[in-house]
Amino acid sequence: MRRRSRAAVRGGLATAGVVAALAGGHALRRIGARVLWPARRDEYRDENFELIDGDRSGIVLAEDGVELATRTCGPENAPVTVVFVHGFCNTMESFHFQRRDLEKRWGPKVRLLLFDLRGHGRSGAPSTESCTVAQLGRDLGAVIEAAAPTGPVVLVGHSLGGMAVLAAAAQFPELFAARVIGIGLLSTAAAEVTSAGLTQLLRSPAIDGFRVAVHTAPTLVQASRAASRHVITPILHVSAYHGAVSPTLSRFTTLMIDRTPVETIVKFLKAFELHDESAALPTLVDTPVLVLGGVHDLVIPFRNSRALARALPNSELVRLADAAHMAHLQFPDIVNAALDRLLVRAGAIESSQQESEVVGG
Repeated sequence: MRRRSRAAVRGGLATAGVVAALAGGHALRRIGARVLWPARRDEYRDENFELIDGDRSGIVLAEDGVELATRTCGPENAPVTVVFVHGFCNTMESFHFQRRDLEKRWGPKVRLLLFDLRGHGRSGAPSTESCTVAQLGRDLGAVIEAAAPTGPVVLVGHSLGGMAVLAAAAQFPELFAARVIGIGLLSTAAAEVTSAGLTQLLRSPAIDGFRVAVHTAPTLVQASRAASRHVITPILHVSAYHGAVSPTLSRFTTLMIDRTPVETIVKFLKAFELHDESAALPTLVDTPVLVLGGVHDLVIPFRNSRALARALPNSELVRLADAAHMAHLQFPDIVNAALDRLLVRAGAIESSQQESEVVGG
């Protein structure tokens, strides 16, 4: 018994050493898009980023019993429901500006439905085996079935959320043929992320050591979040923004990422390496699609957006020359205008008389 205890102590100390070493400045240098500090102004200093807390809340049970937290705004009997699916280490709050502005723009014609992916935000903790893109697609199917059981649906996914939308299309072609009238794919990819972007950034001795540390002593790593942030945060923030950014917006994004459980981060890392939702693309050839990406995105390089648009003949490709990975937060007016055009093409709303900003492709 004493021998086992001594081994556990040695293992814990070794893990602590790994975490401490990885936390050092030499473990992983910050790289990526250039962010200008200080920003010229802080236009979001008084922004209420807790707006979504006032929306109708709900819980949807996934097929394995994991609770998925939802928020809804707009009339329950609205003709169309737009479902927003957030990205890796984000929460539904990452669609703050879409929630804030599109409800006013679309009015009673559209209901907005947002939810937290498993292991993120207010949703329940998943098993390691269930942290796959395919399972996220089934979770999206469960949310649609429970919270938007009737009527046309538009799906908007960012990053990992976009992969979940594609995974759902591959698994539920009948649902998409019958009810999904439009899709927005923001900073995401169908496949080919193993040769560039996030997957390459995650292939480093620092991350390999961090994975070992988490699996050996997850409680220690979770308790040492300040140390673990020095390993994971440089990668997760590597391509969030480019150029001048509101300090308040930057803090909002940082807190959203840092509040994601370390175990969730590690469980989903493999999902990116295995991700390939190319089988979904034939299902969407006739569906109006928005494909949007930032030139400075190192997590999902813009060439992935180009590849998506080439495979989807009914798509609009929007290239944001000054954006990185979190374009919907940094350039909400451009992204919201593009989503507005998507709903017009899908027949969900009539074209507004406002001029749309043209972005070079």
